[in-house]
Amino acid sequence: MTEVSITSEGFVVDATVLGDAFGLDAATVPERLRSAEITSRCETGVDEDAGRWRLTFYHGGRALRLTVDESGAVLSRSRFAAHPPQPSSN
Repeated sequence: MTEVSITSEGFVVDATVLGDAFGLDAATVPERLRSAEITSRCETGVDEDAGRWRLTFYHGGRALRLTVDESGAVLSRSRFAAHPPQPSSN
C-alpha cells in the first residue's frame, strides 16, 4: 500500500504513517481512530490548489498534516503542536 490511497469512500492513510508521526505502534492506530483518540480533518483545495487535499491528524497535542494530490501522492508533510478544532456551539 502507498502512504495514501483514494477510494470511493475517501482517503485511506497507511497506519504506519500515523504511528510513526505520533510515536505509536501502527497496530494500535485503527482502534485509536475508532475511539477518537486520533481525529482528523480534510480540506479540499480551491483555485490554484484545486486537485489537492490537506489531511490533518491530531493526537496527544500534536498534529500531522499531509498535502496530497489526486493520485494520493504526498506533496508535503509537516508535524506540529496543535489541538483538534472544536465543533462550533451555534
